[in-house]
Amino acid sequence: MEDYMTEVINLIDLSQNKPLNEIIYDGLRTAIIRGVIPTGARINEKFYAELLNVSRTPIREALRRIQTEEIVEYIPNYGIVVRQFSVEDVEEIYRLRIALDILAAENAMKMMTKENFANMEDLLDRTDEAQNKNDVRLVIDLSRDFNSLIYEYARMPRLAVIQNRLRDYLQRFRDISLTADERRVRALSEHRLIFECLKASDHEQLKKVITEHLARSEEFILIELRKELAQ
Repeated sequence: MEDYMTEVINLIDLSQNKPLNEIIYDGLRTAIIRGVIPTGARINEKFYAELLNVSRTPIREALRRIQTEEIVEYIPNYGIVVRQFSVEDVEEIYRLRIALDILAAENAMKMMTKENFANMEDLLDRTDEAQNKNDVRLVIDLSRDFNSLIYEYARMPRLAVIQNRLRDYLQRFRDISLTADERRVRALSEHRLIFECLKASDHEQLKKVITEHLARSEEFILIELRKELAQ
């Protein structure tokens, strides 16, 4: 069994109180997008069904749905394999994220209470503490929580549902960009600027900071992607 399969099994948690088809689909999709199942790996229905002790039908249905997102592809006489992200994939995802994040932040700005601002500032302080201790994993997790707070405080549940479809892509990109020391330090200062814009109700500066913040993140991801594609 491949080394990564233990993590895949953990992501496909069959104990969840959800339909089996949804569990298999969500788990496989997450494992593929986050890079747990590596680029070029073949996803064999029979192998996965036996490993998970399920029939091949939910595996097949999950892969059919995942194919529509073009993160896997069918190769004749070989089977389903995990696709390499393309430059166009990354550019599209970041265009979507910029639009969604600005919308969420602008609405959060109108809706946030003193308690919300205090919670967000406390989160940023804890992130700085983790950074000072060089706890990279915690910094990444708290940075994810910062973005989640903005969507929570926006109080736009339908927007949150749309953003949730991008969650696994964003998790993978965040893991890549924030692992680099220089980018991580810069990103944390940008989060603090976003907070200050929210607090000051500065709409124009907020849009500018978010756009530049995500543009820098995208630039870093594209540099890393091009290195992979050149190998």
